[in-house]
Amino acid sequence: MMERYERQMKLPEIGKDGQYKLQAAHVLVVGCGGLGCTVLPLLCGAGVGYIRLYDHDIVEEHNLHRQILYRMENIGKGKAICAKAILHQSNPHCEIEVHQERLTPGNVHQALQNIDLVIDASDSFMVTYTLSDACLKQSLPLISASVIERHGYVGGFCNSAPSYRALFPKMILGGGNCSTIGVMGPIVSILGAIQAQMALSVLLDFTPTPLGQLINVDCRTWRFSEFRFDKAQEPKDNNVTFIDYNDLLPEDCVIELRDIKEAPQSVRTDVIRLLPSEIVAWQPPLSQRIVCVCKTGVRAARAAYALQEKTTSEIVILVDDK
Repeated sequence: MMERYERQMKLPEIGKDGQYKLQAAHVLVVGCGGLGCTVLPLLCGAGVGYIRLYDHDIVEEHNLHRQILYRMENIGKGKAICAKAILHQSNPHCEIEVHQERLTPGNVHQALQNIDLVIDASDSFMVTYTLSDACLKQSLPLISASVIERHGYVGGFCNSAPSYRALFPKMILGGGNCSTIGVMGPIVSILGAIQAQMALSVLLDFTPTPLGQLINVDCRTWRFSEFRFDKAQEPKDNNVTFIDYNDLLPEDCVIELRDIKEAPQSVRTDVIRLLPSEIVAWQPPLSQRIVCVCKTGVRAARAAYALQEKTTSEIVILVDDK
């Protein structure tokens, strides 16, 4: 079996001992889209022994220009299931555990059980902040990337480095996403490859560590830049966090930010329906936790930040896409 990894084992910083480290490693990969389609074959090819996948999506034809793991015959099938089958053909020695579901605040702790390193390939701010908060508590390294159009970034967070919140204390809203603005395939693969290299470097204890480092890649200007944030401070303010359906409390004040036409049935019958434009004039309660609800989390995050100016009560976000 070691003949498969002969070329990378020639590197003195890897050798047999490093290869055994990779074989014993347990990695969680969240997202089998564009980033994941590059990350996964590289981890599998390098000999990572166990990969746990979380992805709820199915393969669609418009994915194929950048999600290069899939083929036409995969259209309509679950991405995580397809990824497992394809990766097994490449390296049957890599054990792959599939969860065909979205990663949420409700299942993140289960997802992190017995994991050594986490890769955020979701390109979802809800997933990124949820993973970062959980990895910070468990001191797990997190490699996260984001990409749009022809530019993006990848960074190493938590464990020996500050969390994602230390660098981005507030969610960046209103910038659009790949489905609304578009993206080119090669930049996705570039960032996915850097993610994989960062992950392997952490698993192999390479120095200097990529944890605490952010790399920006801009293929519009052909500029690659990096900076270290290892001395960044964790935010001490009242952070807006995400919760799951099961985390709702009877005494919560639940704000539904969708109208009755968009969401005829909300998460509870006693929700207060407010349009985003009505948040500024609304007077929040003094002693209740406030739960902001919408489909993607964007409207809820904007409302939460507006409410932080008016109350010291805890504010959380519930993404309701059911």
